[in-house]
Amino acid sequence: MKKYVYSFIVIVVSLSLISCGNKQEQMQQGGQPEETPVVTVKIPTDSAMTYSRYSTSIEGIVNSEARPKISGYITEVLVDEGQKVKKGQILFRLETESLSEEASAAQANIEAAEVQVNQLKPLVEKEIVSENQLATAKAQLSQAKAAYQSVMANIGYATVKSPVDGYVGEIRTRAGNLVSPSDPKPLTVVTDISKVYAYFSMNEKDYLNFLKTAKGETKEEKIENMPEISLLMANGEEYPYKGKIQTVNSQIGKQSGSVSFRAIFDNPGQILTNGSTGEVRLPTYHNDVPVIPKKSTFERQGRTYVMKVSKTDSSTVALLSEISVLGSQGNIYIIDSGIEKGEEIVAEGVDRLRTGQPIQPNEQPWDSVAKPVRVQFK
Repeated sequence: MKKYVYSFIVIVVSLSLISCGNKQEQMQQGGQPEETPVVTVKIPTDSAMTYSRYSTSIEGIVNSEARPKISGYITEVLVDEGQKVKKGQILFRLETESLSEEASAAQANIEAAEVQVNQLKPLVEKEIVSENQLATAKAQLSQAKAAYQSVMANIGYATVKSPVDGYVGEIRTRAGNLVSPSDPKPLTVVTDISKVYAYFSMNEKDYLNFLKTAKGETKEEKIENMPEISLLMANGEEYPYKGKIQTVNSQIGKQSGSVSFRAIFDNPGQILTNGSTGEVRLPTYHNDVPVIPKKSTFERQGRTYVMKVSKTDSSTVALLSEISVLGSQGNIYIIDSGIEKGEEIVAEGVDRLRTGQPIQPNEQPWDSVAKPVRVQFK
């Protein structure tokens, strides 16, 4: 008896499965696909500020090389690396013993020439010798004096002085080394870092966008009206003082394809110095631009997409749409193109939808969707 009951149950279950399969097949062939419930939001516009970052190298506003004007052995190094010095302060002394001997010889030549001139003067007056002889003697005296002045100048050049106020750089030449004006490297570099220059470059595209968005008619006016820029130091911290762009190269580098900029920063604490590195941040203000929560987008092969809501009389579907992003602030994207104010998009779970998929939109206010990640734009 149990065997017959079991067989009956198997037959009933099989018939039920066949019936369900037929209904599913009928739904696939003639019925409408099921609509997927989604949260949607309409795109607003806002005023926003984005930052573009560029690697930068730092230099003092003055970098002056200290070089010897004569050849000689260093006898004294009077400063140390990093020391603050004044303009005219002695940095190095060179050996002057041989120059002192030359000075003594030159002085003797002056005295001999003076004796010759003094002897010829009365003879010329008595017309014993010609005036040409006296003129020649006077010329020889002038030459002797010039030679003496030259030697004395070289003695003066044996003391190498700081050309500017600033800080002493690297010193690799020590006492006892022979130095010359033709040496490829200077004795040291004295740097004025009370202010520093930050050099950076933009590619051609960014440069054109800079000219397009900056206020002013001429390039000079655009530079003048450019807002202050900030600097991120090598340790990732923001430098406490803002900078200002001073100059922009008028030509695009043929090899690099970029345009060089120079900004200036105050440096009262000498935090920055020659060779410092970091990133400059250039702000760009945008008025009435579309904004989208990042969670409402997804990327494929380096491109950014949203799912727009497309409504017709018979259906509502999600359509894939590529957007161009200007930048971001917090968890909000600032949009350049691809979507307009008032358009409706799927707010969440966009990466699980396929284009053309029927949806059941549940529109929510912008603030309720964006509030958890919303950043107040400056």
